[in-house]
Amino acid sequence: MPPSRPEPVPDLDWSPARARELGEAVVELWGELLDRLSDRPVSGSFAPDEVRAAVALEVPDEPLGLDALTEHLRALVLEHSVYIGHPGFLAYVCGAGTVPGAAGDLVAAALNQNLGGHRLSPGATEIELHLARWLARECGLPAGSGGYALSGGAMANLVPLKAARDAAAGAGVRFEGLRGLPQLTVYASTEAHVVIQRAADVLGLGSDAVRAIPVDQRFRMRPDLLEEALERDRTAGAVPAAVVATAGTTATGAIDPLPEVAALCDRYGAWLHVDAAYGGPAVLADDLRPLLAGIDRADSIAVDPHKWLYAPVQVSLVLVRDLQRLADSFSVEATYTWRAEEERRGVDLSQLGPQFSRGFSALKVWLALLAHGRDAFARRISHDAALARYLGELVEERPDFELMTEPSLSICCFRYAPQALKADEEALDRLNERVMTAIQKDGRVYCSNAVLNGRFCLRACIVNFRTEAEHLELLLDVAAEHAGEIVG
Repeated sequence: MPPSRPEPVPDLDWSPARARELGEAVVELWGELLDRLSDRPVSGSFAPDEVRAAVALEVPDEPLGLDALTEHLRALVLEHSVYIGHPGFLAYVCGAGTVPGAAGDLVAAALNQNLGGHRLSPGATEIELHLARWLARECGLPAGSGGYALSGGAMANLVPLKAARDAAAGAGVRFEGLRGLPQLTVYASTEAHVVIQRAADVLGLGSDAVRAIPVDQRFRMRPDLLEEALERDRTAGAVPAAVVATAGTTATGAIDPLPEVAALCDRYGAWLHVDAAYGGPAVLADDLRPLLAGIDRADSIAVDPHKWLYAPVQVSLVLVRDLQRLADSFSVEATYTWRAEEERRGVDLSQLGPQFSRGFSALKVWLALLAHGRDAFARRISHDAALARYLGELVEERPDFELMTEPSLSICCFRYAPQALKADEEALDRLNERVMTAIQKDGRVYCSNAVLNGRFCLRACIVNFRTEAEHLELLLDVAAEHAGEIVG
């Protein structure tokens, strides 16, 4: 009896005409969003149960029509979203998302390349490797340096720290684990991102293996105290595996003294990793590049283009002085990825990190660089930093505001501090907590906070190419307005 041949099931395979119809509807909605972005509130007071009721539809047994799909997307886009691309969005370190970047995401999704293997993604892999080499060169790393794309700063810090762990512990650690080895230690400032401690946890070192080095008055790591910690641990028999220097801390934009830290790494044989997830793109701006002097001495660097290269979320880059270090730390062989020897051409990115299947996240960065050109990014990055300095000057001109530290890169930290409350730090903390909450609900502008020397303050981070001086002026006006209502 002949085998029963299954009939085609074409339900999921849309025709080009139908795909184009949906695409045109989505592009029209995108255009409407861009047209109306500056006039809409940055955010609102979203009740989770109300949002859930509006957008969490039951999955239908039968397909929704184009009109219903479009209306659902419209409700999400225009009624239930926070607009990170709004010129008044000044919170956290979230880039605005470029138009070419969004188009790049569409093309990447349409191509659906898997960058785990070169044979599955020849053009995509070469673009990603080329992008990483270009940025490594901009950071001053030598010929032969490179890297690849990851999801964000957490992964772009974790991956090189694993390479650092393996370099310090020896190749056997990949197979035998850490048992029987001396304690491996990692060093970072008290202002370093918490993902460094998480990385130490994931790598089996334990978060306590991260030595928190105190900072100076500008919130930069103190090299003298780093040296003391390195010497103390080495004397106790520990092995200093890595020092993490931050180039652009999350709270204030502080840059650790990279040349001094690099010299200590040389002396103690520690891997120098620079967390430049935020501040790295400053190397493109002529006036800011000197602030990152010494970054060229790093063994590895983390940079998030979805921060200060304005790319749509999510994409980061890990850059390394020697790509072989990543291969030594991550390469594995699997029988189901066999290739004939003569077909082993190109770099399989699955051999340089923890992921096998990988999307083409680098395209949105690459397409924006081609569409705008390097100089446009350099000018805008420089302008963002100038805007932060301008905000600091505005704060110092207004008697009811107080600058918490000199602006660094594109971050300015300040607080509302009327004369009547200047002597009551706890009252000022509570007041500024309420002011920030009111600003975020207001919708005209949107800032975040920092806690500096134990004091709560307002924080503006400008990594948005739509932000201009009037939005910073508005931020102070809105803060003063709400503070006045709170104080009465």
